[in-house]
Amino acid sequence: MYSLGFSILFVGFVLVTLAMRFWLASRQLRHVAAHRAAVPAQFAEKIPLAAHQRAADYTSAKTRFGLLQLLVSTAVLIGFTLLGGLQALSALLPPFIGTGMVYQLGLLVAFALISGLIDLPFDYYKQFVLEQRFGFNKMTRGLFFADMLKGVLLGAAIGLPLIWVILTLMEKSGALWWFYAWLVWSGFQLLMLVLYPTVIAPLFNKFTPLADDSLRARIEGLMQRVGFASKGLFVMDGSKRSAHGNAYFSGFGAAKRIVFFDTLLARLAPPEIEAVLAHELGHFKLKHIIKRIAMMFALSLAFLALLGFLKTQLWFYTGLGVQPSAFASNDAMALILFMLVLPVFTFLLAPLTSISSRKHEFEADAFAATHTDARDLVSALVKLYEDNASTLTPDPLHSAFYDSHPPATVRISRLLAA
Repeated sequence: MYSLGFSILFVGFVLVTLAMRFWLASRQLRHVAAHRAAVPAQFAEKIPLAAHQRAADYTSAKTRFGLLQLLVSTAVLIGFTLLGGLQALSALLPPFIGTGMVYQLGLLVAFALISGLIDLPFDYYKQFVLEQRFGFNKMTRGLFFADMLKGVLLGAAIGLPLIWVILTLMEKSGALWWFYAWLVWSGFQLLMLVLYPTVIAPLFNKFTPLADDSLRARIEGLMQRVGFASKGLFVMDGSKRSAHGNAYFSGFGAAKRIVFFDTLLARLAPPEIEAVLAHELGHFKLKHIIKRIAMMFALSLAFLALLGFLKTQLWFYTGLGVQPSAFASNDAMALILFMLVLPVFTFLLAPLTSISSRKHEFEADAFAATHTDARDLVSALVKLYEDNASTLTPDPLHSAFYDSHPPATVRISRLLAA
């Protein structure tokens, strides 16, 4: 009875989420098309009509492509669960690898490989058709597959030991396994904050010290004014993969470093670069990073506690098309099922995350306007919107669900008012 009820609930949420996402996408397509013919008055003197229309076409193309991905991912979700895909996979492995920890890891690896192979054509199309069509792709096919191979090897080297620890805790540490797993997961996340900028990122991109002495002096002056200490200023060769530009800081504690895409430095003037960096530093000085980490830790604790309950419930498995094994641990299966269904049940909460993120963006903009000229940040944002083909006229409701940053018109209006 419970399993049937959970199946019905799951299908209901899948259909509601699917319908909601299609409705939001249709709103986005209509809204962007309706405003394609004219640049918003606020940007009329700064962005050419051709660039505005290019952004509209790019946004529409990405939205339609996203709908195709959504249909396929929904079919894959149903295939893995209610149509018995995971059940068949779990029955296929034991004759070859047994029913112990190797089976648990093997099930997760097999699921990851199958999912990756399904995603591969979409990743390839996005890079070499969609991004290529709008002039953003700079990546060769050799680099694409080299990145993919590096990602797989890195994921195995880091992920398999972590998963082994989590599965061991699930099996041997009793009813509070989820709390111990949370401690391990939290420690891992903090370790990645330290290792990513110095060990992992250089495996994919080349980072060179900022060579422009005058720009370096300007940036160091800004850091001194706001009280930010960094292990270095670096330029990343983002142009070998994409024409998109950005700047960010990464790391934690003594490992903090500031990184500029080479495409960003080539496009913006020094005062604009300083203003963009001031915005990024605002996130740090206003403790947005710490708040996001704390929220991530709180949510992961809540979700692991929920998984701790669900993994002991027969209806959780059978309601999703899986018959729990009587001869092997079902912990890996519980992890997979939880990862598959969690986004379905949490999608409608997405605007809450967007609200928090947008609040932080407004605060970081205000911080930048305090320590640099707000007009420089406005000028930089306008250039970035144009260069990245970011639509100036997103549908408000679509934006509320999906966009971590406020719409361009709202964001720049606040900056000009400041």
